Amino acid sequence: MCHQTVSLVARHLEANGIATVILGAARDVVEQCGVPRFVFTDFPLGNPCGKPWDAAMQREIVRIGLELLESARRPRTTVQTPFVWSEDNSWRDNYMRIDSDKLDELRALGEERRLARERAKAEGRLRGWTGSEVYTPRTGAGGGRAS
Repeated sequence: MCHQTVSLVARHLEANGIATVILGAARDVVEQCGVPRFVFTDFPLGNPCGKPWDAAMQREIVRIGLELLESARRPRTTVQTPFVWSEDNSWRDNYMRIDSDKLDELRALGEERRLARERAKAEGRLRGWTGSEVYTPRTGAGGGRAS
């Protein structure tokens, strides 16, 4: 979910007496929104609670969040987790990178998706449509959609 949306919802909940902690990877966005408590993981977006399938790391990050909920003594408290995604931070070089030799393919896929959305909208089936006509469950731990 969008870091800004979660942060604004947290502020609304806080204003109405419900304490919150944000677990996130977009420090600049969350801190700009001014949330009271924030656990920052310096990981690729979409992974605020740790690496996939690393239950021990995920539990520790959630524990840090719960501890912050209990212990924060001032507003806008940010705690950074001690974890790293990779020892050499090479993920930063590749995260969301688009190779120039893939541009035409990506443009074609984007156009195909745009046309499919237009068809779905014209047929009245756009609501809740994600762009994929087929649901394929992922096998293994965790379940969910295949990517």
